[in-house]
Amino acid sequence: MLAGRHIVLGVTGGVSAYKSAYLARRLVEAGAQVRCIMTESAGEFIGPQTLAAVTGSAPLRGFFDQEDESPHTSLARWADAIVVAPATAAAMARLASGMSSDVLTATAMAATCPVVVAPAMHTEMWEHAATQRNAERLGADGVVIVGPVSGPLAGGDEGQGRLIDPVEIVAAIDTCLAGDLAGWSVLVSAGGTREAIDPVRYIGNRSSGKMGYAIARSAARRGAVVTLVTSVTPPDTPGIDVVEVETAQEMAVAVWKHAGGVDVAVLAAAVADFRPLAQQPAKLKRADGLPDLELEPTPDILAGVIAMEARPFVVGFAAESGSLDDAVDKATRKGVDLLVGNDVTKEGSGFGTDTNEVLLVSPDGGSEAWPLLSKSEVADRLWNRIVELRSGQ
Repeated sequence: MLAGRHIVLGVTGGVSAYKSAYLARRLVEAGAQVRCIMTESAGEFIGPQTLAAVTGSAPLRGFFDQEDESPHTSLARWADAIVVAPATAAAMARLASGMSSDVLTATAMAATCPVVVAPAMHTEMWEHAATQRNAERLGADGVVIVGPVSGPLAGGDEGQGRLIDPVEIVAAIDTCLAGDLAGWSVLVSAGGTREAIDPVRYIGNRSSGKMGYAIARSAARRGAVVTLVTSVTPPDTPGIDVVEVETAQEMAVAVWKHAGGVDVAVLAAAVADFRPLAQQPAKLKRADGLPDLELEPTPDILAGVIAMEARPFVVGFAAESGSLDDAVDKATRKGVDLLVGNDVTKEGSGFGTDTNEVLLVSPDGGSEAWPLLSKSEVADRLWNRIVELRSGQ
């Protein structure tokens, strides 16, 4: 579940702060992107360079040590989960009371994502009535408390208060982030196919694959096992199994191979409808005059998935120019469970953009127009609707 997730690791001033580097390493190895926040006293126990080397980014240490005018809100929006490890008694008190006097507690207060707190302190401090009240308050507020455990403590004595093993903290974060698509298997197609004319030229389109990639990434972040069949190499994202193809025929073979074993297939690729009947063995020369280019239809990938005996929930895409009436017709004619149409001639809604304005069409022809949104927002909304529709089946 941690592959591709954004984790904020808060480190407070306790002896076990040295274990935060090990925790950060385990999170990175699990595929998460990690950013750290250090309280002022944490720097007395572990150097910021250590955490920077492990995570790839310098820890945030204060409100005013960088250009971002609101670092705590920016980081809170970025985070899929916040973990405070180790959490001292003082840090727990600030978190429980909402005292946002440092950048860590301010970030936690600004966040809407899960928060995990791993206490570490001497036994007497952990058992103190105030700390127990704070732990109870944090639990009531929805914070997940993991640990502490019994064992050797910094003062040479033994007792409850030792930081729980970082592997257990990773497991707790993983459990918190088991999203609404956990247990689902998903197939997504993306990009435009290339149909060769000769060794140099091809018939294709301008599709960047950004919409399909956003859909795949959103599904992975929400817990699904994702297979992405694409003609455009996406940025490396842990948790997504990428199958690279080039032609419509290759995409058809890959999609049909995987579609039978998934719960949902989102076919967002812009597949060429036609291909040259024969590929020329050598580059066509201008001097030889205008060639005769005979075309034949490519496989109908969407129809092939729809025809499967045990087919998945199918979402089709229709890129149109101008009216979206054909998209509505396609939804009813093809028999999809949902269709997403867009007008590529609209500003901000064409190929290669980071935004999209879509029309969601149901099999009965009913439609819902969405405003211009980022493609990541379209992807999240689309999965929300798929979850809603599948739960009603």
